[in-house]
Amino acid sequence: MGDERRGPRERMVFSAAQLIRRDGVTSTGMRAVAEHAGAPRGSLQHYFPGGKEQLVNEAVDWAGRYAGGRIARFLEGLDEPTPSALFAAMVGQWTEEYRTDGFAKGCPVAAATVDCASAGASTREAAAAAFATWRGPLAEALTGMGVPARRAGNLATLMISSLEGAIILARAEQDAAPLTTVARELGPLLDEAATGAR
Repeated sequence: MGDERRGPRERMVFSAAQLIRRDGVTSTGMRAVAEHAGAPRGSLQHYFPGGKEQLVNEAVDWAGRYAGGRIARFLEGLDEPTPSALFAAMVGQWTEEYRTDGFAKGCPVAAATVDCASAGASTREAAAAAFATWRGPLAEALTGMGVPARRAGNLATLMISSLEGAIILARAEQDAAPLTTVARELGPLLDEAATGAR
């Protein structure tokens, strides 16, 4: 959805997610969000009476829904849908971003988790819900590729955990190699879960 089709509230949630993925929660200020969104500062209190915590939680929720929605788009782009090909597509989104834009940004859900895990329950709960919103469609996709339902949720957790860890390593090392490594090493295990069930 282009910015021209978003209202000021949606633009601020999107902007918060973008700034959190670059700077973390602590360094993302409300004024910066309004400026990034091209919204009047006064509208922050109107749309987010719960303040920064509400805005962060909504940005985290948006990120979880975005990641979950990407699963269907990745599947549509696969010539042969296999678990390894799906994971490679998930990883490929990040390797392409890092190749073209550098390593400045990570996952906003992970950033919020790291920054807020000990600060308060609401953001931690928002992050847990966002990961679940991502994990659900991923598990369903794996089941559709022949992975037994009893394993699909666990493998979805493994895929997300591996991807998030590789993103952190790639940013720290300023190198996409950790991403390509997890795709290469995890791919056969994922495909075996599907073929072993047949």
